Amino acid sequence: MSNNYHVPVMLQPCIDGLNIKPDGVYVDVTFGGGGHSKEILKHLGPKGRLIAFDQDPDAQANVPADDRFIFIDQNFGFLKNNLRLKGFKQVDGILADLGVSSHQFDVPQRGFSIRHNADLDMRMDQHRDLTAAEILNTYTEDKLHKIFGIYGEVKNAKSLARAIVTSRLEQSFTDIDSLKSAIAGYIPKGKENKYLAQVFQALRIEVNAEIQVLEDFLMQAADVLKPGGHLVVMSYHSLEDRPVKNFMAKGKFQGEVEKDFFGNQQKPFNVITRKAIIATDAEIAQNNRARSAKLRIAEKI
Repeated sequence: MSNNYHVPVMLQPCIDGLNIKPDGVYVDVTFGGGGHSKEILKHLGPKGRLIAFDQDPDAQANVPADDRFIFIDQNFGFLKNNLRLKGFKQVDGILADLGVSSHQFDVPQRGFSIRHNADLDMRMDQHRDLTAAEILNTYTEDKLHKIFGIYGEVKNAKSLARAIVTSRLEQSFTDIDSLKSAIAGYIPKGKENKYLAQVFQALRIEVNAEIQVLEDFLMQAADVLKPGGHLVVMSYHSLEDRPVKNFMAKGKFQGEVEKDFFGNQQKPFNVITRKAIIATDAEIAQNNRARSAKLRIAEKI
């Protein structure tokens, strides 16, 4: 298990961003190793509440024994309904750390890491049907091209997609090594790790419908936050950061902010962080996962 598993990224800026009131209700939608949640609990009084979401069964081993804490084993794309089921219509703050936990990379059989051979799985929620193997074995060349190009930002996405479709005619993809050997000729020399990381990122995003889930979550967060409540979101690549930035600034993912008849902007948030907060050099030296993290904070109007 990685030493980074329980080391939350940008812990203090996240806590400061939530602007915690001791008797408030807060949500950590990406519980993972529990680092952020445990710090939030330190700032809550006896009447405060923290609700945490995580669809990964492994996360449940980290649940603290605390009466103020409620754990929901669901994807945060179902934020609003699950909060209502627990009796919470509105909350004071929401934190989302969108990174895949180091633990998921370090458990070989989950299929997230390029370092180990394992089944091509990549499901964060083991109840989902779609796996990376199914994508590689059944998606059309055109669809694979789009996934690798958009979600992985792979430069030679078209020829990569063709190589996969050609290779599977002889043998289906079952494990990570079968994928690596099929695409070996398309990996730029000296950039093997970066290239494979991009390919894996594309597959992981598709398997877990990550962009759609993120957009669903942001819209629901705008509904459940009280006026003055804070939304704190940490992302690790531009595909995530872009919708977060746009939604916080405009209340939508594309186009310009809506205006009413009198020219007043119609949007749910005021942006607190004009520019994304990034980790200090000292933190990056201690925790490599912080290197690409961007933190954005907005206040519900």
